[in-house]
Amino acid sequence: MAKIIPFKAVRPIADKVALVTCRTYDDYSPAELAAWLNFNPYSFLHVINPAYANLQKISTDKRFRGVAHKYQDFKQENILITEEQPVFYLYEIQTKSQTFTGIIAGTSVKDYQENVIKKHEDTLQYRVELFKDYLHQTNFNTEPVLITYPDSIEINTFIGLRKKTKPIYEFSTTNKEKHTLWKIDTQSEIDWLQEHFEKIPNLYIADGHHRSASAELLYEEDKHLGKENLQYFMSFLIAESNVKIYEFNRIIRDLNGMSKEEFIQKLSENFNIETKDQELWKPHHKNEFGMYLDGSFYALHYKKENHEEKNILDNLDAQILYDKVLHPLLGIGDLRNDERIDYVPGKQSVSIIKDLIDGGEFEVGFMLYPIDIKEIKTIADENLIMPPKSTYIEPKFRSGLVVYEL
Repeated sequence: MAKIIPFKAVRPIADKVALVTCRTYDDYSPAELAAWLNFNPYSFLHVINPAYANLQKISTDKRFRGVAHKYQDFKQENILITEEQPVFYLYEIQTKSQTFTGIIAGTSVKDYQENVIKKHEDTLQYRVELFKDYLHQTNFNTEPVLITYPDSIEINTFIGLRKKTKPIYEFSTTNKEKHTLWKIDTQSEIDWLQEHFEKIPNLYIADGHHRSASAELLYEEDKHLGKENLQYFMSFLIAESNVKIYEFNRIIRDLNGMSKEEFIQKLSENFNIETKDQELWKPHHKNEFGMYLDGSFYALHYKKENHEEKNILDNLDAQILYDKVLHPLLGIGDLRNDERIDYVPGKQSVSIIKDLIDGGEFEVGFMLYPIDIKEIKTIADENLIMPPKSTYIEPKFRSGLVVYEL
């Protein structure tokens, strides 16, 4: 049984919402970040990056205090307003290729601890600790955990009917997305949603494993304070059929001392290799891999029949590439921290990988086939952990649209 709660959110005043909300901070290049901060005084980037004008290095504690102060400034200037009562939201993102629709709610730390909310990725403790400290200092979060739930005819019908009502926000952004937000504030609707989610045995984290782990850590440290909001963390709940899962492709800086011929010879022990020359080739099925090396593309077909599978991870493409290529041949042990490897989201063109390698900074690139939601759920159900950077999942939430205060 999954528990969700409405909450008294903080959000932009309607006439400034398109100016306030922004993409995730890491999504901006330095030039873009400078431009937005220089020319848009309402951007939430001023809150999450308050040290922009300070060229000297500052401690994380001081930076987090700066975030908290700037956030309060936005509230005092009525750029941000607070809901009068706890509510849910219905939120829709229309991109050029897809529409995502889900419910913004508080989800239970207890459900997370008891594995009602299931995970499929490992976390780095230093990142969990850092974001926990951020939450403790700033007292708010504006990046919800993306959580999927099994498709439900009843919830889909509710969403379809609710979308016919007047939204509180409807705006477009410079990356050509349309965003619409509805407030769900009647007690009957709130009760109905809570009752239907209580019938769902499990929710699954799609994106935001570090944020949920940080919320749990903060709750364990501060639960003696008796703050109810610490018992929950903000989530964007979306039907599992409505998420878009891309792969993360890998690019490597060198061949670990091997020549091209030696490397291909070693690859042939576990893969049938097909030359694609200049064709921008991506895999079309599981257990296929694309490779770009020395000006040519290759298709690598895994010799699955030669290998025994102990669990679902053994058949996961990211795990196969690590076990058969990245670790034994290229000497990459730590996928998160090794500086010889980098990652390109699968939503970007293969030509980007080609350009990076042709430019000389990297020597070889590997393209993977994206995992599907059933595999993610099976891995979570079996309490297994996928390799880092196995998935790039959409939708991505806009910072500053809805704020959850602790």
